Amino acid sequence: MSQRYDAIIIGGGHNGLICAAYLARAGRKVLVLERRHLVGGAAVTEEIFPGFKYTVCSYVVSLLRPQIIADLNLPEHGFELLPLNGSLTPMLNGDHLMRWHDAGETRLELMRHSPADAEAYEHFAMLMYHLGMAVRPMLSTTPTDPTSLSPAALARLADVARQFGKKAEYLYDLAKLMTMSSGDFVEQWFETPALQGTLSASGIIGTFLGPRSPGSAYVMLHHYMGEIDGEFRAWGLPRGGMGGVSEAIASSARAFGAEVRCEAPVSQVIVQGGKAQGVALADGEEIYADTVVSSVDPKLTFEHLVEAEHLPDEFRKHIARYQIRGSSGKVNLSLDALPEFTCLQHLSKADQIPYLSGAMSISPSIEYLERAFDDAKYGHHSRKPYMDMVIPSLIDPTLAPPGKHVVSLFCAYAPYDLAEGTWDDHRESFGDAVVDTLAQYVPNLKDIILHRQVLSPWDMEQQMGLTQGNIFHGELTLEQLFFLRPAPGYADFTTPLRHMYMCGSGCHPGGGVMGAPGKLAADRIIADTR
Repeated sequence: MSQRYDAIIIGGGHNGLICAAYLARAGRKVLVLERRHLVGGAAVTEEIFPGFKYTVCSYVVSLLRPQIIADLNLPEHGFELLPLNGSLTPMLNGDHLMRWHDAGETRLELMRHSPADAEAYEHFAMLMYHLGMAVRPMLSTTPTDPTSLSPAALARLADVARQFGKKAEYLYDLAKLMTMSSGDFVEQWFETPALQGTLSASGIIGTFLGPRSPGSAYVMLHHYMGEIDGEFRAWGLPRGGMGGVSEAIASSARAFGAEVRCEAPVSQVIVQGGKAQGVALADGEEIYADTVVSSVDPKLTFEHLVEAEHLPDEFRKHIARYQIRGSSGKVNLSLDALPEFTCLQHLSKADQIPYLSGAMSISPSIEYLERAFDDAKYGHHSRKPYMDMVIPSLIDPTLAPPGKHVVSLFCAYAPYDLAEGTWDDHRESFGDAVVDTLAQYVPNLKDIILHRQVLSPWDMEQQMGLTQGNIFHGELTLEQLFFLRPAPGYADFTTPLRHMYMCGSGCHPGGGVMGAPGKLAADRIIADTR
């Protein structure tokens, strides 16, 4: 007779591991089942070429909740975050825009471009801070079904209202952010094209939206809610790459008693009498548990792992309509030397390092981003893509051999559904478009590339189990947020099946290496099974 567990977690991504760690900490006997040879899902580090370690998909940390870091003792398990220095936006005319973490230095930089923007930026930053503070309590709160009249549900709704009431003067701006496009929102504040483009780009990351698409302003706010050591809107690279985050969480889960099995793909959830009983693996092994928790996306869970006969028709319709379109690609490069940006050539190599130790954004204007989106709307990868670039080996030398570097390029747009052909046909042409575009800003780029890895949304689906390669497990649009994520009536991490729960980024509050879905789901399971 096979061993029985209190809980089985499907998928060893960061949310699944966090859920497992909290359940194990509460004394539950937990098993995590991961289809790949390593844990982490999209947050992994892999040595694709000898000596060069890539943060293959996800590449930066900001949203990971401080409470989770503390509760799971992650620093004791090797977690270390190395802050990025700021954000550089190069321009084709040889100039640049640099937003440093130091507000005074950023103001001086903006004064070069527009005194009006320098003045407005301080007020904009303060507004985004307060809006983030108004929304951030939601990241630690299980959404309440607004149709419920139970005393507990009404009390939670009242608590949410009180949280928003503390920032009542910002409710008008919050309403704008929830409904406007990121481009229209930032244009109300600034006049410098590079600043407009870089700020609005935060609203298109991981979504099939352009900077002129309504709703993209909320995605921008979503990315503003991170912090590092209490510093708001800070981003960092974990030592050892993104796999360092996942391995630390897995180590914590194991220390609390959880079991983690890799190369154990789940093929089906075993259901009897409307209750989840366990899972069947691809090799035929069956494992049983009192509770089954899925950390993979809603489409994969309810259209592939759970047979349709076990789900209500209305719920199946909601899942079928759930928007999870892939729109992003990833290009990782091994370099023989540091890239030499035209906009920094007036500086010594030593003085260039602080600029290269942050993020670099190829987003010279809103129009540039919208044209990149135009290609994707009609089923083509962007000819001149938006890129968010970091050089993690400059901060963490363990990722590349001495004197060499790895570069991570998050790129938009790369639509999952192509107008013609397959991604096997277009993968390398997309990689060429990325390199050719970046080379306009970095003249020595093509001479120093040693290797490259190109990942399309189709590749992310095949390798990491992300439906359509959507890094957020579903669009972060208004109709798929809060009590509507992933379906009405099931935003509390429950499912139509008894003893089955969800804990991935397809749940509230959404994607990013945040961990909130995993923790909130664990809280719910512990309360239900106490």
